[in-house]
Amino acid sequence: MLLENKVAVIYGAGGRVGRAVARTFAREGAEVFLAGRTRAALDAVADEIRTAGGTALTTRLDARDEQDVNAFVDGVAGRAGRIDISFNLIGYDITPTLPTPPADRPAREFARPAPTAATWSHFLTTGAVARHMAVRGSGAILALGGPVPGPAAGPGGFDVALDALEGLRRQWASQLGRYGIRVVTLKAAAGGTPEPVRTATPADIAAAAALVASDRARVPASATVNVSRGALVGF
Repeated sequence: MLLENKVAVIYGAGGRVGRAVARTFAREGAEVFLAGRTRAALDAVADEIRTAGGTALTTRLDARDEQDVNAFVDGVAGRAGRIDISFNLIGYDITPTLPTPPADRPAREFARPAPTAATWSHFLTTGAVARHMAVRGSGAILALGGPVPGPAAGPGGFDVALDALEGLRRQWASQLGRYGIRVVTLKAAAGGTPEPVRTATPADIAAAAALVASDRARVPASATVNVSRGALVGF
């Protein structure tokens, strides 16, 4: 198994991709700690994992709350003894793409995804787990990104948020690499791709994430891994 005896924290585990990642990580041998804002969705995933013989615990959490994030991560490390993998799959609080240029949109609407992606969610979850990983001298921090090509892309704040996430990944990687911590973005298209291109399914993304998080992929310390099945070639 790729993740045997690993401890993984998964944020947004109640979503489509989060569910697939949680199930795959558990199937590959990891003890998974699932966090998100909807308890019922998390518990459903955990029940499925336990039924299959895996280990999963859930916590209702707002990843934009620094105190809650730190308490959650410290609690996982205290219970499990370590944290090997952190995967943030929290959404970016976006509104549907509108067929209008940025200047014609309310500034608050345009700007909302960026701070959610970088300043709050990813910054807080990465900072919280990095302290524990640095002590052990190893760890993998994963994020899901990638632009939305084609007509659905538009000039909206969602693409800006993804660019901010890439900048944050590079910064974290340069600072944490000395401690043996790898920071990797998995890039996947999210609809709007021109036919006949097929985008990656949640199961595809989860399988790639399990490999990237495993000891078999210890070399990529600061990288993006394209899991778009060709939809993001050139992006």
